[in-house]
Amino acid sequence: MRIATYNLRYDSQPDRITVRQSLDALPDPLERPRFLARHGEQPWSTRRIKVAQQLLNEAPVLIGFQEALVRQVHDLAELLGDDWGWLGVGRDDGAQAGEFCPVFYKKSALTLVSHDSFWLSNTPFEPSRYPGAGSHRVCEVARFTSNSSAAPHSFTLLNTHLDDRSDAQRRLGASLLLTRARYEAHATRAPVFITGDFNSAGAGPDSGAYQITTGAAPAVPVAAAFAEKYAVPHGALPAFAMRDLKAAAPRLRVSGDFATFTGFNGPGDASVFTRIDFVFGGSSGGWTADAYKVGSALTDDGVLASDHRPVFADVSV
Repeated sequence: MRIATYNLRYDSQPDRITVRQSLDALPDPLERPRFLARHGEQPWSTRRIKVAQQLLNEAPVLIGFQEALVRQVHDLAELLGDDWGWLGVGRDDGAQAGEFCPVFYKKSALTLVSHDSFWLSNTPFEPSRYPGAGSHRVCEVARFTSNSSAAPHSFTLLNTHLDDRSDAQRRLGASLLLTRARYEAHATRAPVFITGDFNSAGAGPDSGAYQITTGAAPAVPVAAAFAEKYAVPHGALPAFAMRDLKAAAPRLRVSGDFATFTGFNGPGDASVFTRIDFVFGGSSGGWTADAYKVGSALTDDGVLASDHRPVFADVSV
C-alpha cells in the first residue's frame, strides 16, 4: 500500500470560491500554460486543486495531512470523493477549532477499526499546549485492517505535526509518539507507522525529535498518566524505535527530491530547503519498505501546492 504525508499549509488567504467554481475554472489540459507565471503563495482555492490532482494520480490509500483547517478538510473530502473517509479533530479544542492533522483513508482498501487523539504536551489527554510552544499540537492514532480478501492485515498509524518554535516540545512530542507506538506494536502484534511534519531534520541542531524517534537519542520523561496507560510489560520491545522508510527502502527505489520543505520560494532559491517530513515504520517489524519518493509541489504554471512537498512510501504488510 502507498502511504503519504503532506503538510498542506493552512488556508492563510481565505476566499469564498467554492470547490465547484475551482473545478469549473480549470484550464484546457491541452492548452500551453504561461510557464512560471505565478509566484509566491497562492490561495487555497487554487492550491487545493493541485493537491487533489496529484494525490488522485499518485494513488495512495492512506494520507496523513498537517495544517488543515476544517474547511480544508471538507474541501479535500469533496475533491477526493466518496471512497475516502477521514478522521481527526481540531487541535485547539478537540473538535473543530484550529488546525487538524487529519488522516484520510481509502475505504475500498482499508477499514477503520478505532481512532483516538492525544496532545503533545504535559497534559496529553486534553487539548493543551506545551509551555513555550507556538501552538497546540495533536496526534491522531488510528488502527486499520486491510480489505484484502486473500490475507487481511492490521496496522496502526500515528499522524502528527511537531512544534516549529520549541525544541523542548518536539523532544517531548517524539517521546510521547515513541511511547504510544511501542504500546501499539505490543498490544496489536501488528505493524505501526508514524507520519508527520516533525520540524526536525535528521541531523543538526534541531534534530532532537528525529533522533529520539529513531532511537539515536534517549527519550525524555512524559506525563506519568500517559506512561502508565501505554506501558508495556517489563522487557517487552526494549530497543523499540522507529525506522526512517527512506533508509529502509531499496536504494534504486528511492526517488524524487531530498527536501520536503521548500517555502514558497521561486525556482532556483533553495535557501530554506530542508527535510522535516517523514514516514516511519516500527522496529518491531511486520512491514517491508518497497519504495520511497518525495514528490513535487510545483507545476509549470508556477503554482506551489504547498510550502511542503508530499512524501510517498510504498510498504508491504
